[in-house]
Amino acid sequence: MKFILKRGLLLGSATAATQIEGGDENNNWARFAREGKVDDGTSPVRACDHYNRWREDIDLMAEMGMQIYRFGIEWSRIEPVRGDFRPDVLAHYREEIEYMREKGIKPLLTLHHFNNPLWFEDMGGWTNKESAEIFLSFAERVIDRLGDIVDEYITINEPNVYCLNSLFYGIWPPEKKSLFAFVRAFSNMTEAHIKCYQLIHNKRAGMGKSREETLVSFANHLRVFAPKDIFNPWHKLCARFMEHMFQTAITDAMMTGKCVFPVIRHKGIERGRYYDFIGINYYSRSTVSGIADGVRDDCERNDLGWEIYHDGLIDLAGLLSMEYGSEFPIFVTENGTCDNTDAFRARFIYDQLKLISETDNRIERYYHWSFTDNFEWREGEAARFGVVHLDYETQKRTVKNSGRLYADIIKNGGVTDEAYEKYVAPTEYHK
Repeated sequence: MKFILKRGLLLGSATAATQIEGGDENNNWARFAREGKVDDGTSPVRACDHYNRWREDIDLMAEMGMQIYRFGIEWSRIEPVRGDFRPDVLAHYREEIEYMREKGIKPLLTLHHFNNPLWFEDMGGWTNKESAEIFLSFAERVIDRLGDIVDEYITINEPNVYCLNSLFYGIWPPEKKSLFAFVRAFSNMTEAHIKCYQLIHNKRAGMGKSREETLVSFANHLRVFAPKDIFNPWHKLCARFMEHMFQTAITDAMMTGKCVFPVIRHKGIERGRYYDFIGINYYSRSTVSGIADGVRDDCERNDLGWEIYHDGLIDLAGLLSMEYGSEFPIFVTENGTCDNTDAFRARFIYDQLKLISETDNRIERYYHWSFTDNFEWREGEAARFGVVHLDYETQKRTVKNSGRLYADIIKNGGVTDEAYEKYVAPTEYHK
């Protein structure tokens, strides 16, 4: 064996509703695409047609041996008009969850993953002072219908990425460029997460579920911010500033209720613990020489130009465990790479899982991003992250070599010499 998986580590995949379901035109990203603002001209209205093909996809996950699955639900399907909740859509999701459980796949449900109904978007979205309460109304209906069969939840996915791209840089819908909007949304999402954490635990307790049976957190996009020149004071200062503004403040706020700029504490939010596991979405390292993102010279990169830096996940897991408690499990709620031709993804998976398995960090779950190629937000269909290839025209699914390796790792509890020679050895990263 090249390596044996860490004892107790569960492997699976992660997806988001808007990126895979298709068919829904009532959300912020479908409108963004209609306005011609997706780089390759595609739309999430096509995506992977998962809303109709979910049984096929779950069957394929089961064939690959996946033990866990992080997935999202489309808010705009469930509540297409404010206050109008669709029982048939909730029944659809219930049937899907029951099926994945029958197949031995444990669900982790994401309530918000960059997807806003148009009515919510048009009233200001997360900048609206009522946004947290509006979101809680939606979450309550979901838990009432699905809470007895789902034990584990992500309240909000990557609030930092959402706020930065949508409300500060203005490259995602609704294309605002406002520090005020950025701060307001950060603060409202913090309130929404904390209150949703409490709501889910209370609802599940009312269903006879113990506190230990219910796991709730948020999916936190984290990266390493490294000064380009470690001896340059300006580079070091900029790295610390960007780290604080992008992730440190929102991490502390959502996990403990401690709010410092750019997060403003809402009345009624108290200090406490608002997580049952530490969720990490990890993709890359930022090399900093000013108040801007950068990539290290002569580094290994994926097809979006992001640095491939596996050690960052291990370092961040260790830091968060020290800060928020080593007794809490760490879930890698997303990790993957854009590799449009599957030229190096097998090596990526091998390298990352080998590091995870060799460290003492309490990483208990690994959700590979993603299951199939999907609609990758502003990049559209051009950026491929899946271990399963998708032909968008025919909707045919084909397991890639990287997916075959992943299935083999799950089956054998690690990487055999044969699997390494077949899937990993022929691959290499590019610069």
